Amino acid sequence: MSRIQGKQRVALLCGVSAIGLALLNSSSAPAPYESRDQYGEASGVAVMHLIEKNIRARDIVTLKSLQNAARVVGCTGGSTNAALHLPALANEAGIDFDLFDVAACMKDTPYFVDLRPGGKYVAKDLHEVGGVAVVMKELAKEGLLHLDCMTASGKTLGESLEEITGEADGRVIYHIGSPITKTGGVVSLKGNLAPDGAIVKVAGMSEAEQVFTGPARVFECEEDAFEAVKSRAYQEGEVLVIRNEGPAGGPGMREMLSTTAALSGQGMGKKVALITDGRFSGATRGFCVGHVGPEAAHGGPIALLKTGDVITLNALTGELSVALTDAELAARKAEWKGPRKTAYTSGAIYKFTRLVGGARWGAVTHPGARGESHVYMDQ
Repeated sequence: MSRIQGKQRVALLCGVSAIGLALLNSSSAPAPYESRDQYGEASGVAVMHLIEKNIRARDIVTLKSLQNAARVVGCTGGSTNAALHLPALANEAGIDFDLFDVAACMKDTPYFVDLRPGGKYVAKDLHEVGGVAVVMKELAKEGLLHLDCMTASGKTLGESLEEITGEADGRVIYHIGSPITKTGGVVSLKGNLAPDGAIVKVAGMSEAEQVFTGPARVFECEEDAFEAVKSRAYQEGEVLVIRNEGPAGGPGMREMLSTTAALSGQGMGKKVALITDGRFSGATRGFCVGHVGPEAAHGGPIALLKTGDVITLNALTGELSVALTDAELAARKAEWKGPRKTAYTSGAIYKFTRLVGGARWGAVTHPGARGESHVYMDQ
């Protein structure tokens, strides 16, 4: 299993299990394992039980269960993608839960599951030592989970965890009393460069590596940045800015994996920083900030940056700012000529670009349950 597959899969299985939408550990077994057949049968039985008891997805997806999920992702050093998935799911249920709420849950959650790329192990290793259920048992020991949440088993989370006999092995899953670090692996940033926030994965980074100030080198898309990195047309100490890659501007919010991988391959991953209104994957290394909002296509401050502007990133204080006054930013905004034109001028992608909202709220295209006048399931 690759580092990317490992981290993305762990983030997904941890989040779904923690929310309660999947049976505990049902999604962590590797594909060839015969135990997956047993979970398939158990899931079918669970579905029939939920129908009988009229337990619906919105009975399971609550503010408390979303907070549980954020904590579980945080303690595994999980993917920044959780800051998209969880707010988007909250939108479907009509719950206010954005990027800052995700990060707030992670802030006081210990990071104690040693998974790649910041750690040593992958999803298979986690499954072999008990899976996300054991991780959740550790969180519960410190009162960091809402145990009264309903789950797909028809039982509360607390009742389900009482049936789990496994314990932390101290190798893949550390004991929560002696974590890898005292806070989770993902931090939100905010400032005059990101009024609607941004996010960075700090799992595996030292405190010294979480502060960076340098001049910007601005690129209008990922391809331009990748070509510059390949030809080494950048300098140590710079902040590489990749804009127009947000949900609307991309369109689709691609992950900037090729550029970050190239930087790492050149040994420059810790000698420059990178910010983008796009996103990153689980394999990203170094000080890489994504989800900068508002995005460039919506006229956010990232659209107004020029090469040479001095940018400060500080994951310890939660700052992402540029050394420009409000008046200077306003003057640049008045001169801004609008979003970059793309080739997507028809079809579903065009509609998506017109409807999609900011990454802070999950990059959703509709108001979710807040806009409903009736419950479709009642029909």
